[in-house]
Amino acid sequence: MPQIIPIKDLKNTSAIAQMCQEATEPIYITKNGYSSMVIMSSKMYEERMFLQDVYCKLTAAEEQIAQGKTLDAGISLEKIKAKFKL
Repeated sequence: MPQIIPIKDLKNTSAIAQMCQEATEPIYITKNGYSSMVIMSSKMYEERMFLQDVYCKLTAAEEQIAQGKTLDAGISLEKIKAKFKL
């Protein structure tokens, strides 16, 4: 279940920092009862950015497959071996 805290609680920065480090998902900040912003630890942010990059690359690969832009693995390996004299 997501953590939701009011913006006035941001005054206690050390407690918020600790909360972010311990959280397993982003923390939602509200202002006047409405969602205002989201905070998370830098570690969680980096992990999510990595996953987003992976998903983007998978989507691009699936599009290439759908368009028939594929190569035979055996032929590709032989070309690599020849290029690098392996």
